[in-house]
Amino acid sequence: MTTESTSERARAERYQPGEIEARWQARWQADGLYRVRDHVEGRPNRYHLTMFPYTSGDLHVGHWWAMAPSDTLARYFRMRGHNVLFPMGFDAFGLPAENAAIKGGAHPKDWTDANVVRMRRQLRSMGASFDWDREVVSSHAGYYRWTQWWFVQMFKRGLAYKKAAPANWCPSCNTTLANEQVKDGACERCDTLVEQRFMAQWFFRITDYAEELLDNEALDWPEHVKVMQRNWIGRSEGAEASFALEQPIPNRIVTSDHGAELVRGTTEIRVFTTRPDTLHGVTFMVLAPEHPLVPLLTTPAQAGAVREYQERASHATEIERQATDREKTGVFTGTYCINRLTGDRVPIWIADYVLATYGTGAVMAVPAHDERDFAFAGRYGLPVKVVIAPPDWDGQPLAEAWTAPGTLVASKQFDGMPSTEAKRAIASYLEQQGWGGPKIQYRLRDWLISRQRYWGAPIPIVTCPDCGEVAVPEDQLPVELPYDVEFRPTGQSPLALSPEFVATTCPQCGKPAERETDTMDTFMCSSWYFMRYADPHNEAAPVSREAAEAWLPVAQYTGGSEHATMHLLYARFFYKVARDLGLVPGDEPFTRYFAQGQILGPDGRRMSKSRGNVVAPDDQVQKWGADCFRAYLMFLGPWDQGGPYDVDGIVGVSRWLNRTWTVVVDPPARVTDTARGRELRHTVHATLKKVGEDFEEKRFNTAIAALMELTNELQRLRDAGSTDGDAWDEAVRMLSLMLAPACPHIAEELWARNGATGSVHQQSWPVFDPALVVRDTVTLVVQLNGKVRGRIEVAAGADEAAARAAALADPRLGEALAAVDVQRAIYVPGRLLNFVAR
Repeated sequence: MTTESTSERARAERYQPGEIEARWQARWQADGLYRVRDHVEGRPNRYHLTMFPYTSGDLHVGHWWAMAPSDTLARYFRMRGHNVLFPMGFDAFGLPAENAAIKGGAHPKDWTDANVVRMRRQLRSMGASFDWDREVVSSHAGYYRWTQWWFVQMFKRGLAYKKAAPANWCPSCNTTLANEQVKDGACERCDTLVEQRFMAQWFFRITDYAEELLDNEALDWPEHVKVMQRNWIGRSEGAEASFALEQPIPNRIVTSDHGAELVRGTTEIRVFTTRPDTLHGVTFMVLAPEHPLVPLLTTPAQAGAVREYQERASHATEIERQATDREKTGVFTGTYCINRLTGDRVPIWIADYVLATYGTGAVMAVPAHDERDFAFAGRYGLPVKVVIAPPDWDGQPLAEAWTAPGTLVASKQFDGMPSTEAKRAIASYLEQQGWGGPKIQYRLRDWLISRQRYWGAPIPIVTCPDCGEVAVPEDQLPVELPYDVEFRPTGQSPLALSPEFVATTCPQCGKPAERETDTMDTFMCSSWYFMRYADPHNEAAPVSREAAEAWLPVAQYTGGSEHATMHLLYARFFYKVARDLGLVPGDEPFTRYFAQGQILGPDGRRMSKSRGNVVAPDDQVQKWGADCFRAYLMFLGPWDQGGPYDVDGIVGVSRWLNRTWTVVVDPPARVTDTARGRELRHTVHATLKKVGEDFEEKRFNTAIAALMELTNELQRLRDAGSTDGDAWDEAVRMLSLMLAPACPHIAEELWARNGATGSVHQQSWPVFDPALVVRDTVTLVVQLNGKVRGRIEVAAGADEAAARAAALADPRLGEALAAVDVQRAIYVPGRLLNFVAR
């Protein structure tokens, strides 16, 4: 072939990613290349999953940053001989759709369905190996039928309950928020300051699984994510103690703005404390302003002050109320309880630093040994009683609270006991007397799932005047969302404005009843979607035991660590419930979890339309091709760290793919050159070893860098005009296989152009030859007084004497060294030989 004809062919077969990628995507879809069967002989199942996207309207760079490396990993393990499930779907319920309906007049369903179509097209353009036959869309009735089924199972097992409780309320979104959705006192979605409202809400008893959820040490997850979950669950060991009410409270009907409610009478107030050793020093009791006993305990003389304080407290968020730098305030109720250990009368106060949703909503105050209580007692002139003596204490009043260990005093039979021992001793004494005893408490609270919005799965509960709250029978699910609803941002679910939806009959007695009009938190949908992928078309169950055994738990899950205390925790809770229902194997949903970092705008800040720093993936794909965009994102830096998107950096990746194309479609002349062939084979097998190891460890940036180096070596040999033909053929074949996980389209095209049969994505990952990875010789850089004078080849493992001899034997180096007075040499084996001379 002449030089002219070679150039003509190269020009005629220029790399055109747009044409190549569209053609292969259509071919893969037509062939069902990524359709996964539950069992394939000789190929063990392996389930890979990346978090499904919310249907916001368009994929952004963050989606590609999460999904392209995940797809690369799934493809790699498929080539390693696994039957890999890598599904995709859409998290489609939520506030943005409903807000769009209110602001723009688009129905949430129409808005969401249009977004699903657009995002599905964008995801297909990625060229990922998703099995689209297993797609789930959480807003489709066929999916939320099973979301409602989960609620019914929770209800049957006593894990779902409704109670009146203070709730985080976003006045902008007009809905309640779970504690996990409040960030620094504001709504995580719109940044509006959150208020507290007392309302009837549905909860899940996630706290029943607190101890199991706390036990995450064995999970192959990032340590910081496990620590975040452990801190969020917040296990505390201590004791529960009963304080007798001076005046017992009988059962009463209490009427408020929220209706009439039966408040059961009591003879006591129970508190949880991590310091039972200080119980003899209690000088006042503090209740949360929302505590149901407050209106029953408050005397007429104090009623006005208490109501005024409660009103002020209702406008403060939990974050504000618990701020350590906030001045502590409170109001006396006018009543007392009795410290059973001492017989002392203890005044009962209310203060907003106590939360009704944490523990019992009541706190015993020991000002001598708690800084907050000390400040409160000082402000209101309350007694300070020392019961743990500091070293060398002279009996005088304390200048500040003593919170360190010490010896008990003024504690009756426990006097003289070290406080560390007294904790256990007093807790045991409480248990013996029937006044409480040892207890473990958690910071974690039950999961609030009620939302006063339309666009969510309706809660499948019917309220009957005679039967109370009744679950909708499973054969009547789903309770479907009506399409014709009126959207008013009133704080009430639009479903409550639909008489046709609300009016129904009781499933138990057949009498007129009303449907629950709250919908479920969208985290309900994402807490079990990974199970549905295993069996997406099952009409009899959310997942069959057989399918669950085939695929669960997920072998590799990927997504952002910002979901640590919400989605990831809720999914673990759901999986444990599913285990207890006999649906799934094992205890944990995700064997391995990897948290990718965050891709930032070119200015180094989080991408935002308001900042004008958003990079649109569609534009990048159209300009550079999907393979180039995928490879650039992976080459950008370590996947777990993220970083800014460099609009110019992608040019270098494009040039690399063009060079790769050129060296394959326009090879050098073939000769037989054993030495040069062995050198090329060494480079190929060393690259193969590194790329495989990097894929295993998710070091995609260094894997891409190694492939670039291999391409550069092939380019060098091509430019030289000829090389060993057999070694070149092996190199090109290996290059196509190594490219396949990261750059699937160009790999498929080059594989086909080389005459190989079948798809490159159905091939096995090649095995490197250990003997070829280790070089027989190495190249040393030779310096004279720090300046490079040449390079020499020496045997691998050569010592300094052999290296010096080789340098002296080189004609040019030998002449240069003979002209100077060499004093010594600095030798770095395998890399450098530096002669120091006068």
